[in-house]
Amino acid sequence: MEIRGLSFSYGKESVLRDIDFAVPQGKVTTILGSNGSGKTTLFHLMTRNLAPQGGEILLGGKPIGAIPLKEYARKVAIVGQSNTVSADISVERLVGYGRTPFMSFFGGHTEEDRRCIEWAMDVTGVDAYRGQSVMKLSGGQRQRAFIAMALAQNTKLLLLDEPTTWLDIRYQVEILRLIRRLNSEYGITIVMVLHDINQAIRYSDVIVGLKGGRIAFQGSPEKALTPERIESIYGIRLEIIKTEETQYVLQA
Repeated sequence: MEIRGLSFSYGKESVLRDIDFAVPQGKVTTILGSNGSGKTTLFHLMTRNLAPQGGEILLGGKPIGAIPLKEYARKVAIVGQSNTVSADISVERLVGYGRTPFMSFFGGHTEEDRRCIEWAMDVTGVDAYRGQSVMKLSGGQRQRAFIAMALAQNTKLLLLDEPTTWLDIRYQVEILRLIRRLNSEYGITIVMVLHDINQAIRYSDVIVGLKGGRIAFQGSPEKALTPERIESIYGIRLEIIKTEETQYVLQA
């Protein structure tokens, strides 16, 4: 996916201006920024919930708005920030919805559909809950179920909007480790929006920092993040501690 000169406004309020970046294939890219920086709007544009007012978003060299929705769903899997379903939907049925873009007019799951559904439930660890109601699961289990539904689409590009929001620290780490595994073991390219800087450092290959609707910086965590750049997008200066293996932001 490549973004060129992307701009968007709500009425007279400009939210994004001249956004340019290419999502590196086979990597985990994290979008960071304070509230109001344009992260959510950018995500909605990438997932086709909004249409660009300027510039373009390309997938395979084509503007995503020109790609039929069913074809787009065969190429890009999406997990939003707030996910709900009716109380009687089981985990297995939810994951099966991920195969909808591949189903024929007559419906019904094929052998390939079943294989993808079983793999998605297995890799996310929700196969043990397959018969349970999604809405009765814990927050972390539920999030993994929605990720499994996205994985059942069997795409090579996964977009996630704040996948750790509302989860306690245990489930945050579990979800982020799962995301890293999906990338490292299965070669899935991932773009996610996060709030936590240290989580972005730990689980990302590339960080894109937004400020006031523009890209303030982008690059590897080691090169892109400095105390000055963190202050530029969050308005607070935080010390960066470096070890032999990694670095982290001291937030106390």
